[in-house]
Amino acid sequence: MNLSLEQRLLLIALLVIAGLVFAIWGAPYFFGVTLPTPSGAGFGSETVRAQVETVLEEGTVTLGEVTQPYQRLRVRILEGEYEGVLVELDYGRQQVRGELGVFRPGDELFIVLDLRPDHQLVAYFADYVRWRPLLTLLGLFIVSILFISRWKGLRSLLALAFSLLVITGYILPHILLGEDPVRVSLIGAGILLGVTLYLTYGWTLKTHAAVLSMLVVLVVTGGLAWLFVVLARLTGYGDESALFLLQLPGVHINLRGLLLGGMIIGALGVLDDLVTTQAAAVFELHAANPSLGLRQLFGAGLRIGQDHVAATVNTLVLAYAGTSLPMLLLFTVGSRNYLYLVNSAVVAEEIVRTLVGSLGLIAAVPISTLIAALLALYHPRLGALRPFLGPVRGHGEGESGHLH
Repeated sequence: MNLSLEQRLLLIALLVIAGLVFAIWGAPYFFGVTLPTPSGAGFGSETVRAQVETVLEEGTVTLGEVTQPYQRLRVRILEGEYEGVLVELDYGRQQVRGELGVFRPGDELFIVLDLRPDHQLVAYFADYVRWRPLLTLLGLFIVSILFISRWKGLRSLLALAFSLLVITGYILPHILLGEDPVRVSLIGAGILLGVTLYLTYGWTLKTHAAVLSMLVVLVVTGGLAWLFVVLARLTGYGDESALFLLQLPGVHINLRGLLLGGMIIGALGVLDDLVTTQAAAVFELHAANPSLGLRQLFGAGLRIGQDHVAATVNTLVLAYAGTSLPMLLLFTVGSRNYLYLVNSAVVAEEIVRTLVGSLGLIAAVPISTLIAALLALYHPRLGALRPFLGPVRGHGEGESGHLH
């Protein structure tokens, strides 16, 4: 990208102004959040890690109609006030246990401690410590993506880390402070997509097309979600986790807004893939045949998108059905009135979530195809703005046009 001296000075001035604006307004808003100190115990706050020292006893026991193995363990507390203390743990004799198998010396567990009035410390089993297999799986994922995608894989990992940072550092805290979940989700989604797409694919016209398309599609998807949540009179109370949030002291959340925000964020991942692929396809078509006009280029890109959106919508529906399978089974077993089942708030929320996300995907194809086709064909007409927009495509992808 060859810039004249005047263009370089203008670019520097714009960067300085943007930095000042962010320092004055952006940094306090995004990073100056102070969450209220919880007055009650949070999820998992009463658990501590412990390691199995000895299996004192094991056998089988019958609880009602269930016959299951049980164990009596001696465990050593690994953290907290009672670190190093040995306690006995009863697992499986008094309650139905999960399919975790038997424990052996060296296994780590999460336990809950209770100090009785007679100063006797009692331990209860909470869960198995799964950090090692999870870290192994994470390491395998990182090695695989770096092996297959090289530097682009590294950029995608950095983009993934930034996405998690935006969700945990901006979206969640600001929703907990009582801000409108829809507005927070849209702002977070815009920042997340802009940075991650540019970080992964570079500062190119193709990426600009994908980002512009994504922003338009997000507005369309958010509008559809709002419309049908209102029409269906969904309140967000169908999610048990959301109801649990309302019971926490000092937490005031608009559950309907939280439902809408969840729909917007939930559609991001699939939209990201569809819009980026569609923009890339249009620029490749233009590079292969520069003589194609707007109508021909748009039509060819649309035909590519038809197959992609059909497969992606099916993927989205199956993903939502998979995550909701236990709930669907519970309702199916408990009621034979399927019309009432579909009408219930819990199922209706998932139906609206799935269909709104699918409509967003369908709308993404013509929107992203049109924006990419316009940029591919008419970017030379941008005049003095053109040098600031980068190459048509990234390095190693070829060029469908050159900067003059």
